[in-house]
Amino acid sequence: MAIWDDLIPDSDKRMFAKAGMGGTLGFGQRPAVVVVDMTYGFTDSRYPLGASEMGEPTTQAIQRLLEASRARRLPIFFTRGLERTSPAQKGYWKMVPNIPSETGLPDHNQIVEELGPLEDEVVIGKLRPSAFHGTSLVDLLVFHQVDTLIVTGMTTSGCVRATVVDAFSYNFIVVVPEECSGDRAVVSHKVSLFDMHMKYADVAPLDAVMSRIAALPSS
Repeated sequence: MAIWDDLIPDSDKRMFAKAGMGGTLGFGQRPAVVVVDMTYGFTDSRYPLGASEMGEPTTQAIQRLLEASRARRLPIFFTRGLERTSPAQKGYWKMVPNIPSETGLPDHNQIVEELGPLEDEVVIGKLRPSAFHGTSLVDLLVFHQVDTLIVTGMTTSGCVRATVVDAFSYNFIVVVPEECSGDRAVVSHKVSLFDMHMKYADVAPLDAVMSRIAALPSS
């Protein structure tokens, strides 16, 4: 049973099936992992935009994925937001400033300690939802000859989805481990996973993705 089966009506599923959507893209030979915005500001409910209910299990799942990926020496990239000091940088976001609601908390743009990037893992700053928009991510993926992008992080309906769509647009195979993505709301989370799986990516259980990683040739 897919995570969205309790939410998506059968009539909708039939429409996508009629269009030949869904199915499985598979897995390439040179995957990389992108960890999108797993910062305290998104994963911790003490922050205005944070949601611990999904942030904590998502963090734990990504920990498992990173252990498997590092064992296979996969390229791993992290993103976090840049500070926005001018109106042009702030743009037209429809949300409150992501500042701590309590004193003494870590900076909201700090990647959570459990997922701390290793010395050779790149951290990309961004102003907009997608990990690709206005960044050097494509250049870095080309250097590593990546053909498959495993996209994780928060939030499913926002920055994760935007990154998935752009990765698809650059002709990467895209995989989203189901447990490695989180959101503030269950409905937007499930609907976004369903829609990405129908059009742009394989949304698969984490165990299945880790099995594919384990089966890769040793580098």
